[in-house]
Amino acid sequence: MANTITAHAASAGCQVTYTVGSQWAGGFSASVAVRNLGDPLTSWALRWTFGAGQTISQAWNADVAQSGSAVTASNTSWNGSLATGAGASFGFNGTWNNSSNPVPAGFTLNGVTCTGSATPSPSVTPSTTPSPAPSTPPSRTVRVFWLKPSDVAYDQRYPDGMTKVMQEAQRFFKQELGKTFTLNSPVVEVVSGDKPRSWYENTPNCGEKYWWAVCNMQAELRRKFGLGAPDNRWLNVGEVSAEGDGAGGGGGNGWVILSGHDADGAAGLNGAMNRWYGGMVHELGHAFGLPDATSTDGTCMSASLYDYPNCHFSQAQKDSILRGSYGSFLS
Repeated sequence: MANTITAHAASAGCQVTYTVGSQWAGGFSASVAVRNLGDPLTSWALRWTFGAGQTISQAWNADVAQSGSAVTASNTSWNGSLATGAGASFGFNGTWNNSSNPVPAGFTLNGVTCTGSATPSPSVTPSTTPSPAPSTPPSRTVRVFWLKPSDVAYDQRYPDGMTKVMQEAQRFFKQELGKTFTLNSPVVEVVSGDKPRSWYENTPNCGEKYWWAVCNMQAELRRKFGLGAPDNRWLNVGEVSAEGDGAGGGGGNGWVILSGHDADGAAGLNGAMNRWYGGMVHELGHAFGLPDATSTDGTCMSASLYDYPNCHFSQAQKDSILRGSYGSFLS
């Protein structure tokens, strides 16, 4: 007989039912149903924390990521829209400790604590994007931007995911160099772009089309924030939710400039996270002055980045970073 455990929770607008369908030595399967009780949603991210060391090994009908005991389940490309009263369901297989497999104590939907009932909408419509950073960040820090074209909807997964990628890169630099860079608070500055996505993708800039989206982003960031290239105040990271055919990105001269597939990767929408962690370490290496390695040599400046975290900086690369223009930013 299936062992069913149900938890009801939701936010100013949702209800969640978490059901353990079957359980065996070392493993279990569960289903989760979320119902939107608030305003219509175009995308959703359900978060919870396991209380007894459970881990998720496989999921379906949602993109699921786990860091420690914290879990984020995000909509797929086809089930993100939830009208008021509509629901979505997904399932997963996981592991447990063979002693206790409690239902998570609480859930949040798009950052709002789940309660099982809807709360009245405020009389003033909230902004669809967060407020900008209250002041100019301190110098000698790494400044991170997500440029959202004018026709791209705000999605909290992007600043959240980019923050996690930068924090992992910060940890890696500390591991490799004994020093690391400083991130600001908030880590990611969300920038509402002046143009629609197609403009960034199709307006020539920097020569080959590979560079158009990221160079148009960089030019807008430089204009809006008075940034140099290089800039002796900050090392700058920019990601734009635009790409176009053949678009990519790169790093150098104190900058990392990345296009839509990297932004999607950071948000957990484009494959295994280690790929995006390794990619950011690689591009930050360029921003700190390192060239590409000439072979797949086990360093993160080569194709070994795809094996992250099993890539490293060589001693020569470490020395070059520390002696370079931005080495003094590390502490």
